[in-house]
Formats: sequence, C-alpha cells, structure tokens
Amino acid sequence: MNNRQLFLSHLAQTTDFPLLIEIEKAEGIYMYGPNNERYIDLISGIGVSNVGHRHPRVIGAIKDQLDKYLHLMVYGEYVQTPQAKLAEALVHTLPDGLDNVYLVNSGSEAVEGALKLAKRYTNRREIISCINAYHGSSHGSLSVGGNEIFKRSYRPLLPGISHIAYGNENDLDLITEQSAAIIIETIQGEAGIRVADASYFKALRKRCNETGTLLIMDEIQAGFGRTGKFWAFEHFGIQPDILVCAKGMGGGMPIGAFISSKEIMGHFKSNPLLGHITTFGGHPVSAVASLATIQVLKEAQVVEQVEKKAALFRDLLVHDKIISIRNKGLMMAVQFESFEVLKPIIDKAISLGVVTDWFLFCDDSMRLAPPLIITEEQINEACTLILQAIDEA
Repeated sequence: MNNRQLFLSHLAQTTDFPLLIEIEKAEGIYMYGPNNERYIDLISGIGVSNVGHRHPRVIGAIKDQLDKYLHLMVYGEYVQTPQAKLAEALVHTLPDGLDNVYLVNSGSEAVEGALKLAKRYTNRREIISCINAYHGSSHGSLSVGGNEIFKRSYRPLLPGISHIAYGNENDLDLITEQSAAIIIETIQGEAGIRVADASYFKALRKRCNETGTLLIMDEIQAGFGRTGKFWAFEHFGIQPDILVCAKGMGGGMPIGAFISSKEIMGHFKSNPLLGHITTFGGHPVSAVASLATIQVLKEAQVVEQVEKKAALFRDLLVHDKIISIRNKGLMMAVQFESFEVLKPIIDKAISLGVVTDWFLFCDDSMRLAPPLIITEEQINEACTLILQAIDEA
C-alpha cells in the first residue's frame, strides 16, 4: 500500500475528511509533497513553527544533543543542562514572580499541571474558565474548555467548573473566595481571535487579588512572539500567577511548560511529595530545540517585526467577500459570510499551494498564523494566492 492507504488503514482518524496532504520535507515557511509540490504554510502547524520549519539553529541544537544523551530519568531528578538552561532563558523573558518552570510535553499537559497547582496552593476546588475557550483535549483541560459540543460525549468531567464570558467585566463577580483559579486565554484562539481590552484584564487581575484566586493565563497559542510581544500578557499591563505555554515554544519539537513563582510551585514538594510527575517532560532534545527557538526570536529581532508583517496582511487582504480581519500580531482571523463560503476558499487555496484553516468555534473565519520569519515578499505571494482562491472558489 502507498502512504495514503497506510494512513487511512492504520492511523486513528479524527474526522472522515482529513486533508490528506502528503509532505516529504519542510523548510522555512514551505512544505513540499512527494512530487515537489510546494505549499506555503500559513498556519505553522497551528501556531507551532514560529521560527519556521527546520530552522538551522534548532536543527543544529538537536544534532548536538543527539551526540550526548536522550531520556535519562523522570523530570526533576537528574540535573540536565538542557532543562536548566531552558528554564533560565524562559525566566529571563518574564517579570519578577514568574521564576519557576515545570517542563512537560504539550499544552494540554501544562494546563493539567496548572490546574492541579492552583488547587493544591489555594486548597480550593472551584475553577472558572471562559465560554468558547479551548485549553486542550485531556479530561482536565477539556473540563475547563468552553464549548459543550466537544464535551458532552465525555461527561462526567471535573466538577466545580464555572464559565464566564471573555471580556465581560460584569461576569468577574462570579470569581469568589471559593475559586481556586480562573484560567483564561490571553487571546482567545479557537473562538476566532478575540482580544479583550486592557481595562478588562486590569479588572480581572484586581478581582483575583481581592478573592485570593490564582490567575492562570493560557498562552499556548499566543506566546513566543506570536502577538508582537514575547508574551501576549505584556500588551495589557498585568501578569498571571501561573503562565501556560507550548506550541511555538519548541521550534517544531513537542514541549510545554507551566510557570509560576518558586513559592507557589513549591507546594508540589509535600502533601503529597511528587505532587506532579512526568516521564518525558523536559526531554533534552525538545529542551535544546526550545532554547534555540528563544535565541532566534531574541537575536534576530523576529518579534519586533511581527506587527509590521501583520499590517501588510491586513493591507493586502482586501476583497468584497472579506467581512473583517481580527488580529493581535500574526494571530489572525479573516472573516467571511459563512462556513459554506469559507470552506471552498480554503480548499482552493490548498490547490494553489497555500495552507490555511478555520477555527473550532468560529467556522466562518480563516485562520492565519504564519511562521513569524515570513518575509514581506512571501506575504505578498501568499495574499495574492488567497485572493485568487476567493475569486476562483
């Protein structure tokens, strides 16, 4: 059987209509098929490849680590240079009070750890999250997700979960002295790139302070330069008690983290000890890839160029079928009349060599989240092909 037949026969499927794009290699913003078909990747594997596919610094770090060691021991027992150096680099991107890093394998795992930490630290059981939030697919992260369609088949989920409207200050009164934490996406991703006002985040931070509730900010999609600042919360003049990250963190390798203060994180050391455990979290190969990613973002001033590139997308994507464009940096949603209008455009764009997507909870909008290293010339080419797809679809 060929690869497509093997894929359909032996790999678990999550829909009856997978994209079935076969990729042989990838470099920068481009992916290539077996017959050298070229695709511009405008979704970065859903916000993963912030420094592009196979960045030379990332590949070099991986190759160097392969000559030293792979997995040695469960997280937190052996002193491993890749983990220690990565934690140091992460802390240096953050304000005081976010100085302790727990490395895991993915965003969902980071959310799970953050929820456990909030309950353990506060000795409370109630968690608040937002309507149309997406925090992952494992049981705990699904429990705090904000869309019932994805949850109803898996109940019972975690008890004690309440939902508020993102960006609505009136709902903040639902955060009380019984709330262990509120978990919130700094920028709502799967809801179609929704951005609350700075005043909302300041009110949220104030309410958490008043009630002793921990503020968990999920930057799994929005972190690592995606919005034009290294961390999206920097736009709003506040900081979380626990920060969750993954996706763009690894340069294409699987890794995630939840980050807090040493005082809060220290509660995992007792009652019980080993309060959170992971076998592969902070895998040395993923850790060196993440460190190289941070170095590229910092040294090449990639983040500083994001807003200019986002503005170019907005200037070029002008069409009477485009209703609006919502964005924070290169986290973008291009809105059309309906999914029925959008889906043929996405399909046509793929046939023209441009990969886009829609959002889980906003299927009338096209997702654009290109590698942050995309050039102005490449943006021009990609937008020309999207406009062609709109016309031809």
